[in-house]
Amino acid sequence: MRSDRRLGRGAILGGGRFPGRGPLLGRSLVVRSILLVVVALGLVIPAAPAAAHSYAATVFADVTEPEPGLVRTVLEVEYVLLATDGARAMDDADFEADAYADVQASGRDPQRLTTAMLERHSDTVLGYVLPRYAVEAGAESAGASACPNELAEPYAITIRDGVPHARLVIDADCRDEVGAAPAVYRISTELFPGTEPGGKTTTIVSYDLRSGSGVANLDTDQSPTMTTTQDWGSRMGEFLILGAEHLLFGPDHLLFLLALIVGARRLRDIVMVATAFTVAHSITFVLAALGLVSIPAEIVEPIIAFSIAAVSLWSVWGYWRHRRAAQGLAAVGLRQAGASGAGTSPAPAPSASMRPTGRGVALQERTAAPVLSAALVPPRGFSSDDWTRILVVFGFGLVHGVGFAGALGIDEPFSWGLLGALLVFNLGIELTQLVIIAVAFPLFVLLRRRLPIASVWIQLGVAVVGLYWFVERLLGAG
Repeated sequence: MRSDRRLGRGAILGGGRFPGRGPLLGRSLVVRSILLVVVALGLVIPAAPAAAHSYAATVFADVTEPEPGLVRTVLEVEYVLLATDGARAMDDADFEADAYADVQASGRDPQRLTTAMLERHSDTVLGYVLPRYAVEAGAESAGASACPNELAEPYAITIRDGVPHARLVIDADCRDEVGAAPAVYRISTELFPGTEPGGKTTTIVSYDLRSGSGVANLDTDQSPTMTTTQDWGSRMGEFLILGAEHLLFGPDHLLFLLALIVGARRLRDIVMVATAFTVAHSITFVLAALGLVSIPAEIVEPIIAFSIAAVSLWSVWGYWRHRRAAQGLAAVGLRQAGASGAGTSPAPAPSASMRPTGRGVALQERTAAPVLSAALVPPRGFSSDDWTRILVVFGFGLVHGVGFAGALGIDEPFSWGLLGALLVFNLGIELTQLVIIAVAFPLFVLLRRRLPIASVWIQLGVAVVGLYWFVERLLGAG
């Protein structure tokens, strides 16, 4: 979903010292941190859907050439999108109402939907789709006319990533314009421009024609046209941008990355967990996109939401555990300082009227501060907790990879062109992830130094959003 999800900026109070206002200032900063989280939740929860992967409409086109000049496209369009945006564009309110009733009658079960509404409103369906999906022959010359097209097979309902799609088999007859030599074709789309609320419709085109084969990505508003002789670099550049957009406009993956960044105390922490996440989701992304791994969206989506909450709460638990340990060591240091000041045995805890002053206070501070600092500073090596966190992130990364593949929606036999598109799409995700880490991590380091508790409140806010999505997706799946 395309929406602003800024965590906001808290005003930083600094400067001089004000006697008697230390606790008040601390409480003020904590309150501001809480407000910051509340604002973030107010922005994220209403704006982000349960299935954050449907951040924009996606149309799938499988293009072949069964005989020279006859271009056949198996077009798959989201059923609900066709019955809403398509019906409104054709001013057919009855189609929208009938499709809604059909969805309700099926118990909102995609497997129980039929083609009855498509057949009843076939004039609307074809009147919307056929003029907006065009194949042209001789596409190298300007002003080529579109080949006449028609529905070649009966309608069907298919399921992609748990979403029902209307399947239309369309034949574009270019035989009068094509000779014996392999023809160059131009494919263009005007389907669902400016689809709300994401404002973007992507058409994934897989083609296997006499003039060439490959995979391309069309954007109805920005780049709606491709040719079958388009160079490899241009096609891959489109998939690179598509991968970057998927991470930027996919709130669940962004929040998971935010939880990793805020929970990292050192640069190498975020490097290690980001690497584990990258390797894991790259493996399952390619395997799932190639059809070698298949997990229903009803399982994947709730686990992705749960992973956000789990990683955030893990970081909060670690913070409080280290804080308690630091406080315990600091108390030991103070007792040792009191014993050293007395010269013999440890002294009882001083009352308000018997607190040490002067050299006694200085001695306690010099003794306790190093102990407290040592407890709060992360160890130089990787602890068992660090390795456990890396393994947990790796496991969740495997699930996120299946989610990435579901968002791309490619379900085609293996080809080197397809593999290249998948790898470039994944590269777009990784480059965007690195940019986000490079910008956000130093900012959170500065925030943690100013106000350590702020990271805890941010993580709690992220955990609440993750749990909200988890419950919502479980209910939706049920």
